[in-house]
Amino acid sequence: MDQQGVGALLRLLRERAGRSQGDQAEVLSELSGRAVTRNEVSRWESERRLVTPFWQTHFAASFDVDAQAIRRAVAATRAERRRAKTGEVVQRREFIGAMAALAIPLARTEQPTTRRIGQSDIDELRRRTARLRRLDNIMGGAETYPVYTAEVDFTQRLLRESSHAIEIGQQLRALLAEQQQQAGWAAFDHGQHALAQRLYSDSRQAAEEAGALDLAGNALAYAAYQQTATSQSGTALAIDSCDVARPMATPKVNALLLERKAWAHATAGEAQEADRALNLAREALQTRDDRPEPDWVFWVDEAEIDIMAGRCWTELRRPLRAVPVLERVLSGFDDTHARDKALYLTWLATSYLEAREVEQAAATLARAADLAAGVSSVRPAVRIGVVARRLARYRSTPVVADLLTRLGA
Repeated sequence: MDQQGVGALLRLLRERAGRSQGDQAEVLSELSGRAVTRNEVSRWESERRLVTPFWQTHFAASFDVDAQAIRRAVAATRAERRRAKTGEVVQRREFIGAMAALAIPLARTEQPTTRRIGQSDIDELRRRTARLRRLDNIMGGAETYPVYTAEVDFTQRLLRESSHAIEIGQQLRALLAEQQQQAGWAAFDHGQHALAQRLYSDSRQAAEEAGALDLAGNALAYAAYQQTATSQSGTALAIDSCDVARPMATPKVNALLLERKAWAHATAGEAQEADRALNLAREALQTRDDRPEPDWVFWVDEAEIDIMAGRCWTELRRPLRAVPVLERVLSGFDDTHARDKALYLTWLATSYLEAREVEQAAATLARAADLAAGVSSVRPAVRIGVVARRLARYRSTPVVADLLTRLGA
């Protein structure tokens, strides 16, 4: 059985705390006085085993949440399994969303300290920023934007009002650049393009002031990606992003910037340039480098490059190349990442349509619409609308007609 509600909640809370499964096992062992292994944590998160009342209490204590929240998630998961056995339709996305909402931290309301701050303060701010970054895995920009902008405001005031050494100030500016990129992405995801553009510009300035050229390059890559979403060419900015970041870029940073460069070329219809950038991105991931990767590329891996490759080949109208890779990667993509999976499914639906597999395109788009329901992001709805309009010419096909009626298209 694929991952259900309580497993998703446990994993989300762990990621929010910035822990690996091994770290979580150690925390539970210390709290409970019983030895816990990483494999046991994995079984609880994948729901091969449901957490008992004893472990529900200790999981709650480990995350500083109400134990009732975990108990309700376990009960709801059991109920969902019973309904699934009887064939009853389950609103899985809504269930996951409700569980995830338990883990959303409140936006900052406290005032930043005016005392002298040091490295330990910076380290704590980085851990918080990393935890908040993972909210984007399951929440849309309308929900994350207030949280991310509160972090930006807090760090800006800390820079102005606290006392700190020059080196600490540089680290604060780099952290601010990260936070502004998070906020800009959330604004973009919510359809606020002018706001996102300003935040990306501010982020680049903060990164350059901090001497963080990798972050400055990433700000340009974000801006390039936004341009492609607003029917502009992003190739110039994407090329600049790689050039600016090159002196400091780690392998994953290079891979991220190169895959975004590939996307810019693909949306401009430049197949050779897109293919070259994708190949370089894969090579970058394989590069040996002892430098630690920044947290803001934690999600970059081979599957991410594959997804981008599938999207690029869809844009370039190469369904024979796009369909196999998108099918393979999406088959293992967790439904808890509903926004992203819904988006990626729209590209798969488009490639099916290019290959004249109309019924498969309609079924895939229907799956995307199911996942997108309740997601506070404008992007899936826009993409679903685009593909639905292309499907409209096949309205005489029953499955297409049913889908278009459901979508109101």
